[in-house]
Amino acid sequence: MRTPLKHCLLALCALTMLYPVLWMLVSSLRPNSEIFRSAGLALTHPRLENSNGWSAFSQPFSHYMINSLIIVTGAILGNLIACSLAAYAFARLEFRAKRVWFAIMLVTIMLPVHVIIVPQYVLFSELGWVNTFLPLIVPKFLATDAFFIFLMVQFIRGIPRELDEAARIDGAGHARIFFQVILPLMVPALASTAIFTFIWTWNDFYSQLIYLTDPDKYTTPLALRAFVDQQTATGWGSVFAMSVVSIVPVFLVFLAGQRFLLRGIATTGGK
Repeated sequence: MRTPLKHCLLALCALTMLYPVLWMLVSSLRPNSEIFRSAGLALTHPRLENSNGWSAFSQPFSHYMINSLIIVTGAILGNLIACSLAAYAFARLEFRAKRVWFAIMLVTIMLPVHVIIVPQYVLFSELGWVNTFLPLIVPKFLATDAFFIFLMVQFIRGIPRELDEAARIDGAGHARIFFQVILPLMVPALASTAIFTFIWTWNDFYSQLIYLTDPDKYTTPLALRAFVDQQTATGWGSVFAMSVVSIVPVFLVFLAGQRFLLRGIATTGGK
């Protein structure tokens, strides 16, 4: 009796969490005059005219999705390369004040972005990087996401050191041990990092709003915001339709990497 009740409660909780997404999907097929009249999910007369939001700007909506994809790709590559190297150093190398530097790295996780956004903006402005994708990509190659470093450190610590010693006996140095021994075993942690980076960067609005001012360089979140601002009477049906389009890549990435994501979290959380 407990199992069916548990499944019913889980299904109810899942439906509650999915309701806003389902309502947005249904609203994208409704005319503007009917969107806010009902909070229900019934769709009596679906319409496809809201798809005109795809060409509401000077550029098609795919242009802004490509901009987001460029930034996301750079951020993923940066986090995978830099954070894995930093994690290997903390997990396997011995150097002076290692514990102190590791503690400082963990403290940066607790710093809100609003604390560092002003000095970062001044720095990037002096470099002439404002209104380019560089401020959103280059810092990732400097291992600035301490969360992913910590995640990978925990994962590497779970890999037996005997593998390192065996490779060292064969004459391998740290570079060879990292690339041929450690890195192939880090696939779950790397996949988790890639998935989280994709989701967080794709949905990032604040940082992209700060650094991108040219409408042609807008990303998907900025395009949606500009879509609302540019009209006196907002076409909410078109906004919801483009919002649905914008969450499709996130859904597909999560669906494709869910298995690796669960493995990565399960194998790092308990160590």
